[in-house]
Amino acid sequence: MRNHDSVFLKNFTLVIVALFVFMLVLIALALYLNSRKVHAPNPVAEAAVVQRIQPLGAVFAGETGAAAAAAAAQAAALAAAAGGAAFGGTLDGALIYQNSCAACHGTGAGGAPAPTAAAWVARLAQGQEVLVRHAIEGFQGSQGFMPPRGGNPRLTDEQVTVTVEYMIQKYR
Repeated sequence: MRNHDSVFLKNFTLVIVALFVFMLVLIALALYLNSRKVHAPNPVAEAAVVQRIQPLGAVFAGETGAAAAAAAAQAAALAAAAGGAAFGGTLDGALIYQNSCAACHGTGAGGAPAPTAAAWVARLAQGQEVLVRHAIEGFQGSQGFMPPRGGNPRLTDEQVTVTVEYMIQKYR
């Protein structure tokens, strides 16, 4: 009886080993066939990877940072100028005031000086050059914020200057 058990175990072991070898051959064949297949790139997956590895921000430090910031500002100004000057390039201060400035300066919204001569006394004392510079570059005052070019980046320096002159004459 013992002989039958040992023969069974020997045959059973051979069958298990043969199945294991057959499995290894199938795995090797599958790997070989898969390596020969050309995989087309997935544009959705590639776009997702590009989006994931984009930097979150930029660092501006030292001379390089100041130069980069200045270049970016100049590029933005050129892009705005390429779109054409606001209001067809008119130098009519009253027209520009009505279309760009009156929303805040006509009502006193956002801390803008009210449309009265009394509200403009302190500002007029600073001089026209300071007022023009604040209108072009923007200004953070104690009572409000003046966005650069009154919030209209398409206004040229000349348009801002004639509009400030118009406002000075209006509130003097």
